[in-house]
Amino acid sequence: MASRLVKRGVFEEIEGGENDDLKFFKEIQNSLTQPKPAPSFGNPAAVGLGAFGATTILLQLHNLGLAGTGVVMWLAFFFGGLAQFIAGFQEFRTGNSFGSAAFVTYGAFWIALGGIFLSMQMGYFNITTVDVGWFLLVFTGLTLIYFIGSMKQNGALAWVFLTLFIGFVLLDIGHLVPGAEIFNKIAAVELIVCALCAWYLMAHVILTPLKINVPAGKAWIK
Repeated sequence: MASRLVKRGVFEEIEGGENDDLKFFKEIQNSLTQPKPAPSFGNPAAVGLGAFGATTILLQLHNLGLAGTGVVMWLAFFFGGLAQFIAGFQEFRTGNSFGSAAFVTYGAFWIALGGIFLSMQMGYFNITTVDVGWFLLVFTGLTLIYFIGSMKQNGALAWVFLTLFIGFVLLDIGHLVPGAEIFNKIAAVELIVCALCAWYLMAHVILTPLKINVPAGKAWIK
């Protein structure tokens, strides 16, 4: 039914538009009550794993005497630290408690380690090798918890945390046991393997949606 303008005295009113108005308001109501599609998110694990692997490799090159402290420190602050923090917060938004906790934990590790390097270079706080050993031991315990959880997810993730846990144990010995510095070199080689495992899992995250098969393997524990 079309609306038309009617003059009554000094007022002009719209007559006959009730059906049009009702239809218009129903359309608004339907648009408000219809369920909206859930927003889609990319997988933040790709950045987190890439950052973890890159910073781990560079640190081990430093431990093998092939790279200086400065490049490790700055990569630890920004890629290993900040990028993993962001990945962890994004994992939290997707409801992934394991990924969120792991990325924030190791992001904090890299920022703290960068701070330790900076302090040692600047002569602040008189941080010793044994002090660093206790710092590493704390993260050894955390890594054991993550390793147990990773075995319930997939084989690639379990390999990342198994090699990381072994690497931490070797570093603990190298820093806390007098005369055992050779274990730091052994840990460097072993942790490069850990970093490559992390990059493999990153490749799985990035390439699998592109129909490139990079299997992550079955969970070790059902």
